Amino acid sequence: MTKTSDRVKNILFRADSSSTIGTGHIMRDLVLAKQFKNNNIIFASRDLKGNINFKITEEGYKLEILEDNNIKTLQRVIEKHNIDMIVIDNYEIDYEFEKKLKEKYPNIELMVLDDTYEKHYCDILLNHNIYADESRYKNLVPQWCELRCGKKHTLIREEFYEAKRLPKIKNEKFTIFLAMGGADHKNIIMKVLNVLEEFDVNANIVTTSANKNLDELKNFCDNKNWVSLHINSKEIAKIMRGSDFAIVSASVILNEVFFMGIPFVAIKTADNQREMVKFLKDNGYPILEEFSNDGLKDYLKTELKVII
Repeated sequence: MTKTSDRVKNILFRADSSSTIGTGHIMRDLVLAKQFKNNNIIFASRDLKGNINFKITEEGYKLEILEDNNIKTLQRVIEKHNIDMIVIDNYEIDYEFEKKLKEKYPNIELMVLDDTYEKHYCDILLNHNIYADESRYKNLVPQWCELRCGKKHTLIREEFYEAKRLPKIKNEKFTIFLAMGGADHKNIIMKVLNVLEEFDVNANIVTTSANKNLDELKNFCDNKNWVSLHINSKEIAKIMRGSDFAIVSASVILNEVFFMGIPFVAIKTADNQREMVKFLKDNGYPILEEFSNDGLKDYLKTELKVII
């Protein structure tokens, strides 16, 4: 089987974003793409509602829009660009899809990102989450597959390294960083804000244009001086660094929260967060497996009393 080498020139990333899927796949792939310096990077993504494909072009990468998730559609892109390596970060692409790709293109290196210990047919498997356990992939990947798991492989954007070096600012009022993924499809940010109104705090809200509840959120934030709303921000790391506490989804953003060393409470917002939830519970970190006003309120009354 092929292995990563200097010969890799044309690298194809297959990932999507939308108001339903969220934005995390594209965002972490943009970090990973920077590791392949001096190579030709192409993204293949669908034009789904609420996507952030503009982020791909902003970074200067080529973008191929796919009409569907059919393997033949992807094959046309592979052959058009004479691809040497494919990076798949898509829950809808499974073992059988990957196996067909590898069998048709045996000389193309196949790398797959995984968060939930699924079966894959690939040359390299990357689970960059802090909870990732290499031993759990036994019998889930081919014998030749190279496993890259855990903290040492976590995809952290350069802005977080830069922000971490900044001096910590003492806020006049206790400030909370609030993010529920780029899409926040369950509208949990609004629910959290309704709880935070009862506390004497400031809130830095981070979201994206993929959030289908954005108009409601904007209306809530209007004329409230204790809330700062950041949409499609390029300074998330600085915003996090300038906050005293974080309320975030139990998603990949927690990798960044841990990196920055900020105290937090996490909220489960999707089934694919089950491994992160288990890690948090096993290690005694605060986690709400289901959002409730009283659950968050009780936690904050206890936690904020200690912190403030």
